[in-house]
Amino acid sequence: MTPGLWELVLKGVWVTIQLLVLSALLATAVSFVVGVARTHRLKFVRFLAGFYTEVFRGTSALVMIFWVFFVLPPAFGWQLVPLWAGTLALGLTYGAYGSEIVRGALGAVDPAQREGGIALSFTPWQRMRLILLPQAVPEMIPPFSNLLVELLKGTALVSIMGMGDLAFSGNLVRLALQESAEIYTYILLIYFVIAFALTRVMRGLEKRLKAGVGKAPTKETVAAVRVPEGSGVS
Repeated sequence: MTPGLWELVLKGVWVTIQLLVLSALLATAVSFVVGVARTHRLKFVRFLAGFYTEVFRGTSALVMIFWVFFVLPPAFGWQLVPLWAGTLALGLTYGAYGSEIVRGALGAVDPAQREGGIALSFTPWQRMRLILLPQAVPEMIPPFSNLLVELLKGTALVSIMGMGDLAFSGNLVRLALQESAEIYTYILLIYFVIAFALTRVMRGLEKRLKAGVGKAPTKETVAAVRVPEGSGVS
């Protein structure tokens, strides 16, 4: 390929990485908010979180992108740029899958840990922050790693909006060269390299988080614990 066509592909790589990072951040926030809500003591909160999960998990990400970019603007009188439309559609869709990872990891924590927090008169937020999440988060990393790779592959869907991501740029190069095998081989390799880098980073994060599980509490953690007077705990 000519230098100009390579520049087009590299621009597509940059757009894909931007979309991946933004939608991953949104999906992570949605995953934790909805996943924690799925374990809430109030039935109404659990119902709303479950309804969101079933709706976005049961619909196509491609159709959701169509809705956000083509259907909603005429209905509400505003138009999102392709990058933000893709971020919103992918983040909400993959966040629904991530919420089930969070809910499952929280549910897998030994019930005795939760009961211990109740015995110490911890508030629900203290139990979640100091007991449940530190043990559940390391177990979330492997499925979140798989979900992140799936999100990377899902970014190719934004090409339907004419967004200049890697898939869209590759198609332009294919039309210019009238050659499919070469350009799509390069595109496959680029996706593989990005996915491989993501899995290595997530694996390193998993090892680092699991290394801290079971260690003695730090002074900051001890200072954060406030046992109410009269709880019977000295």
